[in-house]
Amino acid sequence: MTPFMQQVQELLDGGEQVEPRTVPSEEVTVAEAADTQVIIRSLAEQLVSEANAILVDDPATGIISLVDETGPGALAFTLGYGGRSARVETVVSGHTATAQLIVGGVPQSRRLAGEDEMAALVLDLIAG
Repeated sequence: MTPFMQQVQELLDGGEQVEPRTVPSEEVTVAEAADTQVIIRSLAEQLVSEANAILVDDPATGIISLVDETGPGALAFTLGYGGRSARVETVVSGHTATAQLIVGGVPQSRRLAGEDEMAALVLDLIAG
């Protein structure tokens, strides 16, 4: 088992959950924002796969979904679990882009504080 899989199991066994750290959203170049979105999305896929390997043992809980969404002016993906959701999106406007986190359908003018916070976001989604 990976260290993240162990964290998922510990959470399911009643361990404490820490919310992901966020920082205010800010405009950056499109290239920088797209690069960050791709890195975070890739990490999300890895973490969701690891979490689902643990969650699949309990059919009552289901597994985490990961849905990509692209369209004019935006790159996004949504994680879903047990009726809860978290969306990470990057919205492009001209030559700049802004990342934001949408949890439970509520947009925030905030983004994850860094790549490491993706693990905390997945765990927070599981914890409910």
